[in-house]
Amino acid sequence: MARKRIIVVGAGGQGREVRWIADQSNLSEGSFEFVGFVISDLSKMCDLDSRDLVLGDFDWLRANRGRWDVLALGIGSPGVRCRLSRELEQEFGVDCWPALVHPAATFDRASTVLGRGVLVCPGVVATVNCILEPHSMINCGCTLGHEARIGRGSVVNPGSNIGGGVNVGEGCLVGSGAQVLQYRTIGAGATVGAGAVVTRDVPPGIAVVGIPARPIPAKGERS
Repeated sequence: MARKRIIVVGAGGQGREVRWIADQSNLSEGSFEFVGFVISDLSKMCDLDSRDLVLGDFDWLRANRGRWDVLALGIGSPGVRCRLSRELEQEFGVDCWPALVHPAATFDRASTVLGRGVLVCPGVVATVNCILEPHSMINCGCTLGHEARIGRGSVVNPGSNIGGGVNVGEGCLVGSGAQVLQYRTIGAGATVGAGAVVTRDVPPGIAVVGIPARPIPAKGERS
């Protein structure tokens, strides 16, 4: 079967990691041929971006539709992942977003649901009946317990542990090394700080830190 020509949206470090995961998946399945990076705004390109491999912005995607088959998000910000995925899906459809899974990730393929555009990095261990909604990203060395659900565009950063039955809403960020105890809910747009231990539900749009995790006090409030 012919390889799918893949474009990575985003040209920084996260984009390079996505390219790597696509390349690694070729070791077992031979699925993808990397074409290059595109970014949404060329004026914001910086020295950390892979300038020599940037093909252009979204106008390039439109003008060269015959030169690529699928897209992948190489962006680590949940809000931007949600926004750009919706913008690009509206224009190019929902069928050009493969789930990218590193071969060193372990999960129950029979019961796990992988939405379109999902990214699963090396060292991830998931158990059974997990649901990864479209464009969510599970970073290196994370664990997901039974029936865990990760919402659209949400990012779980390296070394985090998501307990069984946890429901992470849309556009959330779970920081590196955080622990979310089983059956907790993380509301849409919430942030769990690095190393935090979540023992209670987190309301939408709230940032929590610490052990146990508590909301960050508003400016002028006592902690």
